[in-house]
Amino acid sequence: MSTDLETRARAYAALGDPSRLAIIDLLANADLAPSELGTRLDIPTNLMAHHLQVLQQAGLVTRRRSEGDGRRTYVLRTPDCNQLIGAVAGHLPRPGRVAFVCSHNSARSQLAESYWRTISSIPVVSAGTHPAARVHPKAVRVGRRHGLDLTDATPKLAQDVLTGDELLIAVCDRAYEELDTPPLHWSIPDPARVDRANAFDTAYNDLTSRVDLLAASLEGDPS
Repeated sequence: MSTDLETRARAYAALGDPSRLAIIDLLANADLAPSELGTRLDIPTNLMAHHLQVLQQAGLVTRRRSEGDGRRTYVLRTPDCNQLIGAVAGHLPRPGRVAFVCSHNSARSQLAESYWRTISSIPVVSAGTHPAARVHPKAVRVGRRHGLDLTDATPKLAQDVLTGDELLIAVCDRAYEELDTPPLHWSIPDPARVDRANAFDTAYNDLTSRVDLLAASLEGDPS
């Protein structure tokens, strides 16, 4: 039997449990801590740990330590998981506006906002919990390479921009952990911490793949 068949069989076996399939469904839109998954699905801590271990061994999820609260880890679906069962975002009602938020509004949320404008008719805004003085030059450059113009973008404070009616997506751990209103959460590492061009490229690729899925889901909702 080929390695590919064995891998797929192991993944399908892991997904044969309804609780594990429910975990994968929850992770379609957001990266969540094990405790958050347990609360939402009413699964005890020890049983959640078992389910996550099975899913991780099957290559369906991975974990990432929070860049904010280092005691926390977040669970993410892997690219292999998306390829196997379909990278389809869970159902969300069409919002009046989408808001991307990160700590400084200088890279990730700016790139997400700018890219969103190219693929969706839904209004969009971005902001930061602790906005920087300017958009990071490397974010401007990576945007330019992909046809996005961030030259006139300026970081904005979240509380000055958000109205409470948006579909809110925190694209970094720190912002997610600071915001009062529970947003969707994408645990995307801060490229400015590494400050290398390839880190910004990686962040851009991660953001755009997730934005594509979210936009397709929302644009397809008739409400």
